[in-house]
Formats: sequence, C-alpha cells, structure tokens
Amino acid sequence: MKEGIHPDYKQTKIICACGAEYETGSTKEDVHVEICAKCHPFFTGKQKLVDSGGRVDKFKKRYNLQNKK
Repeated sequence: MKEGIHPDYKQTKIICACGAEYETGSTKEDVHVEICAKCHPFFTGKQKLVDSGGRVDKFKKRYNLQNKK
C-alpha cells in the first residue's frame, strides 16, 4: 500500500435516535443515525406486512405456508 494516501482510521461512536450507542472503527468521528437494529421494525418483530389484494394469502396458499407466531 502507498504511504500517506489513506484516511485516518479511529475509534468512533454510532449514536441512534433511540439512544443506543455502538463502538466501532471509522474514518469519521461520531456518527448519528435515525434507526438501528434495536429500534428497526424488521429486527424487533414489529414489522407489518401490507397485503394488497390478497396477494400474501394467495402466495401462502400456493406454497402451502402457514402463519408462524
């Protein structure tokens, strides 16, 4: 690797709007994000599936899938 062309890599904090903080390495200093794994609906299990015209039911029926709760 060439000397002097790479940015400085340092310890940084990622701060979410929900208050969660993560320590990691980055070329930027403190990073503020709006959503993280602790508050994202996909990871928390609060994701809602929008059914337009019964497509989800049709898919589940076709592939013989059942709701898992």
